[in-house]
Amino acid sequence: MAYPRIDFLYLNEQEMIEAGVLDAARCIETMRDTMSLFGKKDFLLGGPNADEHGLQMNFPQKSDIEGFPLDDGPDRRFMAMPAYLGGRFHIAGQKYYGSNSHNQVLGLPRSILMVTLSDVDTGAPKAIMSANLLSAMRTGAMPAMAATYLANKDSEVLSLLGPGVINKCALMCYMEVLPNIKKIKIRGSSSRSKTALAMKEFIEKTYPQVKEIVICDSLKEACRDADVVSEAMSVTKENMEEFKLEWFKKGATIFSMGSFLYRKYEDFKNTTMVVDNYGMYRKYLNNFIARGPVDAFGNKREWVIMGIHFVHLVKTGQIPREQVINLSDIVNGTSGGRKDHDEIVMCSIGGMPLEDLSWGYDCYQRAVEKGLGTSLNLWDVPYMK
Repeated sequence: MAYPRIDFLYLNEQEMIEAGVLDAARCIETMRDTMSLFGKKDFLLGGPNADEHGLQMNFPQKSDIEGFPLDDGPDRRFMAMPAYLGGRFHIAGQKYYGSNSHNQVLGLPRSILMVTLSDVDTGAPKAIMSANLLSAMRTGAMPAMAATYLANKDSEVLSLLGPGVINKCALMCYMEVLPNIKKIKIRGSSSRSKTALAMKEFIEKTYPQVKEIVICDSLKEACRDADVVSEAMSVTKENMEEFKLEWFKKGATIFSMGSFLYRKYEDFKNTTMVVDNYGMYRKYLNNFIARGPVDAFGNKREWVIMGIHFVHLVKTGQIPREQVINLSDIVNGTSGGRKDHDEIVMCSIGGMPLEDLSWGYDCYQRAVEKGLGTSLNLWDVPYMK
């Protein structure tokens, strides 16, 4: 039997840039296509119910084995996130990454990510690509895409909570869809935060139409008077500030992509609640409950993901499930977005590997068109048949 030659394309970070991975406008539209397919159920995620965010390997906080890797810093994990996405993509694959906050000492990003695209029928690899920028862009494009339905069109004040890579990419995307932004507020770890100062410099150089940039001393200051709040913080729970609904003005739109510590869950009943994947947050809550009320050191556990707050309200009978709106239904026109100018909209964006696949696929297609990347051979003929 003659075996077809299996080659796949390897794309490093620079080649991904040349393939358009930082093209904010295109990424936003790819996310719109992705959420439309999600709403039509033309996708698969991992797990028996095809609804898993991914498989995460957590490290223990203590071990009797010498040299065993420990959870001795925030976000210490490995994670594999498989998925299939249909429609114009019709692609399978996964995002895989390791995360360790101690990477910063080595001059490395906290997380190092790769995406693999595979043939749906054979499983053969089509591409393996650097995915740090890919993942950051698709994450930032999701709230910007949602903002086209949820944010007031006359929004002028944008607040960036967490001035890292995710919110930098989100900013690039917000500026595509919110043309009236004139003031940007930044909340870093402090008013002298290097990342906050770097974000301010980036805005000054890239968006001269922004007339005022303020680095805020507190979360409260950053949230007040903002038309759009973009949360992408990565901090330990011990360093988290608790949000208060009273900080947000009438008509504000709040997007959370990271940590949103809030204890008076019932406050959300008076807001418009939107999620990217309700089932994902329901599973998060169930897993949280299964782990018990305290951790290995006896510390009380608290969830800090906005979408879990919404699910908790449903689970405890405080609101009907229908009160939490699916973003995909808004995209597909089966549910409305913002109803009036004064409502406060809270939108939880947890992210799914579907978004990595779709944006990875589009970048792969452009790389092929441009002749980018290195073609690698898997085999001419498999050694064992």
